[in-house]
Amino acid sequence: MIITSMFKKPLSKLFFYIAFMLGAFNATGQVTEKNYKIYSVQQGKEVSMQTIIDEMEHYDVLFIGEEHNDSVTHYIEHKTLEMLFAAYNEQVVLSMEMFDRDVQGVMDEYLFDGIREKNFIKDARAWSNYRDYKPMVEFAKKNHLDVICANAPSRYTNLVGRLGQEALMALSDESKRNFAPLPYDTASGKYYDKLMGLTSHDASATKDTSKKAPVMSPMGNFNLIMAQSLWDATMAYSIAEYLKRFKDVKILQVNGRFHSDEGFAIVEQLKNFNPNIRSLIISTSSDESFPNINWQEYKEQGDYIIITDPAVPRTYKD
Repeated sequence: MIITSMFKKPLSKLFFYIAFMLGAFNATGQVTEKNYKIYSVQQGKEVSMQTIIDEMEHYDVLFIGEEHNDSVTHYIEHKTLEMLFAAYNEQVVLSMEMFDRDVQGVMDEYLFDGIREKNFIKDARAWSNYRDYKPMVEFAKKNHLDVICANAPSRYTNLVGRLGQEALMALSDESKRNFAPLPYDTASGKYYDKLMGLTSHDASATKDTSKKAPVMSPMGNFNLIMAQSLWDATMAYSIAEYLKRFKDVKILQVNGRFHSDEGFAIVEQLKNFNPNIRSLIISTSSDESFPNINWQEYKEQGDYIIITDPAVPRTYKD
């Protein structure tokens, strides 16, 4: 038998075999709390996820800024949703960059009316890595939680990037319901500088904000600031609109970290719609120095910094 032959080996080889098998198991997708560290900028020390959950008692929106292919962050997002629900029950709402406002009806049908998953994925234009977000959607479905389809459809960001806000103003009232009210504020200050630091005519430069980056004009005259700001303003508007209708809820907003790091983008736009909304920001990223992290390098990114283990395989390649 295999077990018998195994125990005939020297103990040192046996221990090596067990360690190897445990390591292989973790490498194939078993994420645990050992694969990330959380740092509180305010407290200046490493903390547990429960610290964030407890602090949310005093906040309305919890932003998790992600790198879209980070396996560990997807684990954290699902865990955060579960812990928020355990603490605040039906007050919890999930808001996602990954779905656009014009598919809100499809999302609601899937969550509450029972359309089939394959129809939902097709008609809601789910991202190609939807499997990374499926656990959160299924958790919301199981526990009868709302999911906000927060983003602006890319056809509008493409339009405004090419032709400006005037092109959006010419659309029908029905179309205008799919993005933030016009005119919307565009990026300024440090966020403007950050956007301008992207490669000017390379759509892949926006890979950390969304997989579906706007298609650049072959003439190189695409206005990235206009397009990116429409995404930010629309997600902020979606959140503010929900909070206007429903009081005392806790919204978990999931987006690419470029949309919330440093309190820029969605967070700034949210203040335009309602300055009284209280936001808490988590910024996540991976670092080769893990687990020995220099937290000072990240302290400007958010209220909490989560650094993930780079040894855990990504869900897809950039």
